[in-house]
Amino acid sequence: MVNEPVTSSGQPLTQQTENRSALYTLVTVWFFWSFVAASNGILIPLFKDKFQLTQTQAQLVDFAFYAAYFVGSIMYLLVSASIKTDILNRIGYKNGIIYGLLISALGTLLFYPAAEMKSYALLLSGLFIVGLGFSLQQTATQPFMIALGPPETGAQRINLGGAVNNLGGTIGPVIISFAIFGSISADAAANATIESVKVPYLILGALFLALAGFFKLSKLPHITNDEEVEVGTGVLKYPQLVLGMTAIFVYVGVEVTIGSNLGEYLKQTEKLDASQVSKYVSLFWGSMMIGRWTASIANFNPSAALKRILIIVVPLVAFAIVLSVNALYSGDVSDLYPYIVCIFVMIATYLASREKPVTILLYFTAVGAILSIIGVFATGKIALFSLISGGLFCSILWPSIFSLGTAGLGKYTNQGAAFLIMMILGGAIIPLIQGKIADSVGIQLSYLTAVVCFAYLFFFGLRVQAILRKQGIDFDKAVVSKGGH
Repeated sequence: MVNEPVTSSGQPLTQQTENRSALYTLVTVWFFWSFVAASNGILIPLFKDKFQLTQTQAQLVDFAFYAAYFVGSIMYLLVSASIKTDILNRIGYKNGIIYGLLISALGTLLFYPAAEMKSYALLLSGLFIVGLGFSLQQTATQPFMIALGPPETGAQRINLGGAVNNLGGTIGPVIISFAIFGSISADAAANATIESVKVPYLILGALFLALAGFFKLSKLPHITNDEEVEVGTGVLKYPQLVLGMTAIFVYVGVEVTIGSNLGEYLKQTEKLDASQVSKYVSLFWGSMMIGRWTASIANFNPSAALKRILIIVVPLVAFAIVLSVNALYSGDVSDLYPYIVCIFVMIATYLASREKPVTILLYFTAVGAILSIIGVFATGKIALFSLISGGLFCSILWPSIFSLGTAGLGKYTNQGAAFLIMMILGGAIIPLIQGKIADSVGIQLSYLTAVVCFAYLFFFGLRVQAILRKQGIDFDKAVVSKGGH
């Protein structure tokens, strides 16, 4: 009998091939999470115009979508506690993803009757149900990907999902805008109706159903988590976790609010209609991709010299992709070229941070705050690009916050991670707050919300640094996972 060849990690080559195939299957759902989230930035100005909403009311789009993550997490923990076992341990990760896709498909199907009835409340309900499905998909997918190989390389697999996720966020606004408006002319926005969302979201629902069928037929391994469910709040005794929860809340909030209020900002300052804002919304979410692709370079262990080159080349390649995607729909994108200055600022900030969690957090939030202030008080493209660059300086904050918030938790690490995930709720609340401020003082001044958020995250970096030092934790040597929301 001939022994099967194994890899350096000890896995048989056939198993490694199967796991790689499973990994490529799993990353498909990552695409849709950001595709839909980023596309909310197209729905917000459309709904505001057609339903004659205030900016606060328009931000209920994000409230409905991101609140679903919080509600979904609570429901998951409560049901798991009631049946005294983890839900996914009972049904398996694969089935968890399939059920999540079916729930999201149900949410998109609600768009048809909601549009027919011209019901804003029912449209929001549809988005909420889509978000509930995404919550279950994320809960199942990320540990599934980690379980496909050695734990020490789990971050690389999660990072692959993040790269696909960011691509979805870049092209989502472009595709949804084209599907709803057909062109970038002012007439297209004027002629669009609420019924215009029916077909695009029916197609999206059909894609969810097709993907669920694909997962059902796929030969994914049956993997469960045998850990006993621990119910309680013992982890809250750790100050770094409590601070980390508020930091995740603020981080997701500022990331979402910058992009979601962008349509109204462009309408008031650049006199653009809803059909004309897609390339700028796409540029914001593309900025997240640019930053995360840059931070992912370390996962491939290049030499020091090659790494320095890639840190400059990779973000420029990512920017070229963003421009190319938008050129297909918008045509001329030459007005976006000056944004390259912001990208070079991001590259310089990243190099200066030396990839240390606290340093990344402090440098990126400081620059993000400064550029947000410029965006509030400057005018024209300088103000616009300064605000959009918030995407660059939000892009890699998640892993820093997550690693610092869970540092030193020991047996409470999993429980702490669950509490941090719940704080995605910030994406529901902070855009609503900015919308309220915008209705009171104007859209440009409302972006002081972003300044306050970046300032708090800077404070978090300083405070958690002091707390961890007192606990004897050398955070500067902590490994930063390059994945993220």
